Amino acid sequence: MQRRKFSGEFKIEAVRLVRDGGVSVAQASRDIDVHENVLRKWVKDFGSDPKQAFPGYGQQKPDQVEIDRLRREVTKLKAERDILKKAAAYFAREST
Repeated sequence: MQRRKFSGEFKIEAVRLVRDGGVSVAQASRDIDVHENVLRKWVKDFGSDPKQAFPGYGQQKPDQVEIDRLRREVTKLKAERDILKKAAAYFAREST
């Protein structure tokens, strides 16, 4: 069974149904055939950052892009550090 995918527009309309339409999360989840916990998460995500709530498939929030960039940089710096440690150990052994 494959996981269902919903568009950002669908999620926004579902959240508006709950927030602006006065419909309970339980009723809205039954109406649109989505699990109640999923709809609650959509409402929470939309409430925390409406503009970046549902960036779409393959797109990331700006914060996540920065975190990924920093992780790649840390990995590169650790590799460089390890190379320098090995070089220092090699030259220390050669000079004795």
